[in-house]
Parts: sequence; C-alpha cells; structure tokens
Amino acid sequence: MEASAKPIAARLLRWYDASHRSLPWRSPPGAPPPDPYRVWLSEVMLQQTTVAAVIPYFAAFTARWPTVEALAAAPEADVLAAWAGLGYYARARNLIACARAVAARGGDFPETEAELRALPGLGAYTAAAVAAIAFGQRAAVVDANVERVVTRLYAIGTPLPAARAQIRAAVDAITPADRPGDFAQAMMDLGAGICTSRAPRCLLCPVAGACAARALGPEAYPVKPPKAVKPQRRGRAFWIERGGAVWLVRRADKGLLGAMRALPDDSWSARSDGSQAPPLEGPWRAAGQVKHSFTHFDLDLQLMLYSGSGWASLAGEAGEWWPLDRLEQAGLPSVFAKAARLAAADEELGEQR
Repeated sequence: MEASAKPIAARLLRWYDASHRSLPWRSPPGAPPPDPYRVWLSEVMLQQTTVAAVIPYFAAFTARWPTVEALAAAPEADVLAAWAGLGYYARARNLIACARAVAARGGDFPETEAELRALPGLGAYTAAAVAAIAFGQRAAVVDANVERVVTRLYAIGTPLPAARAQIRAAVDAITPADRPGDFAQAMMDLGAGICTSRAPRCLLCPVAGACAARALGPEAYPVKPPKAVKPQRRGRAFWIERGGAVWLVRRADKGLLGAMRALPDDSWSARSDGSQAPPLEGPWRAAGQVKHSFTHFDLDLQLMLYSGSGWASLAGEAGEWWPLDRLEQAGLPSVFAKAARLAAADEELGEQR
C-alpha cells in the first residue's frame, strides 16, 4: 500500500484538475481555500443528503446568513424552518450550537482536526473535511463515496461497519501532505461520478490500474451486512382549520424533529405507536394516510380532519394559528408537509364534489 500511495494521489489530483465538479461551496484547483464557514455548512448539509438537494438550501442559507456570526445570531426557529425538508433535524440544532460556539471565539473556526472535533456536532468526517479543505491540513476524509472507492481499490472484504478502521487507515496512507483538500474532494468526485454504487465506469477511472477489485467485480464492494428490517409504526396527525389558518404546535426541544413546528399528533415515536387522544373532542374524519421513512423506523400516519367548531378549547394551549397561504414558511418537517398536502388535496376534492 505504501509503495502505491504516491502515484495514486498524483493520478487522482491530475484527474481532479481536469474533471472537478464546480460546486458553490468549493474553490477551483489552484485557488485559495474557500471560507471555512461555507465548507462547514456544506458538509453538515451534505450528510446523508444529495448534492442536488443541498445546492438550493446552501444558496438560501448563505444569502440569509452570509457569515457564521449571522447564523449564530439567528433565532433557532428561523434556522429550523429554513432547514425543513433536508431531514435529520438534529443536524440543524447542532448547526446552531456550533455557529454560536464559533461566534463566541471571535468567528474563527479552529484549524486542526482535533480542535474542530471539540465543536458541537462535528464528528470525525466533518472535522477532517473542514481541516483538509478549508485549512490545508493533512487529514483522512472518509465519507460514503470515499468508503466505496477505497474498499474497491484495496478489495477490502471485511463487511461494514467493521471495515471502517481499515478503510480509514487506507485513506490515511494515500492522502498526500500537499493539496489534501483537493485530494479529499477528488475522492468524493470519483465516488460520485465514476466509482458509483452500480455500473462503475472503470474505463474512465484515473486509478483503475491500481484497483484490486476491478478484476474481482467492483460492485461486490463495499461488503455490507444484511439490512435490518425497520419497525413499522402507526400514528395520527390532526388537522384543525379555522378562518384560513391551521393549528400548529411546537415539538419538544429534544427528541425526534425537536423544536420544530408540526401538526398535533397522538405521540407516535420510533419506539411506539401513537395512543394520545385528539386535541379537541370530535367530530373527526379520516382523510388518508401518509407513509414516511425515518432512519430507524417507517411510519404510517393517518391524517384526521376536524369538522367541528370547538376551537375555543384550544385557548391557553401551546400552539399557534398559522395562515394557510403562508404554510410553506412554517418550516414543517417533511412528514407533516406531506400531511398538509394531503389535507389540501382533500379540500380540493370536497370543493369539486
């Protein structure tokens, strides 16, 4: 591995110079490194999310909060609403905590991987990526694309996640001291565009000659354990409409979809089906189901529409009437945004009838 490390890095960097992706958070090869704030923000957004999905969110965030100090000063509710739709909402809460920690130290991100790891929400991958890309520090940057490239390059047959220490050691062995940020991004681009999960384009790969898996069948790598069956949960969401507004609540600060605006529900969770009574006494009408997949469970959410006039019972309850014509600005999590679309479709059908 040591003998092949230098030529692998050199070939990959030559390929990157000619074939790199142009992305709004990057600097082109040979240019000064990008603003650490933009690197950090993009890497947090990109965790388990596609580049195509992230680009408009990144543009909106940086237009609204162009610096880490601006983001740190933003109300948490505004940031959570702007994040809605990106999923994995704990990232948004960590984003706010990290921005405030950086602002407290004068707005400057630490430059080393170890110091970056001490910031809220920065795991091994994000700390290494920011250190390498924003500060030129030599760091082993390992995301899902890099995992795939390296397991194929060295035909690592140990299944994930047990293989991760071996993968990280392999990445560290081939990461150059010169241009580590470009090297990390080259590995990401190689995995995203050439060394893909299915039908990898080996004929175009700049390191195909060094790839141990090419002759063995690259699609067999990385080796993954059988997928665990997700629990199936069931719950209800309650749509209460009055005078062109819908009743929204704020979820608990901690836990699933923490601190976000949402429709009232019957307290379903990753561990149990919902069982709580509706927020108002009937009449209620079932309007269809929303199917939504979370990381650790799948949910069948029954939407219930309120057709009574007992809204006065909500006086004093924690919640707010949100105008329907501005509902997109409420920042509802995806599962509740789906329920809202279902309610709108039900209303349209009712008008047609």
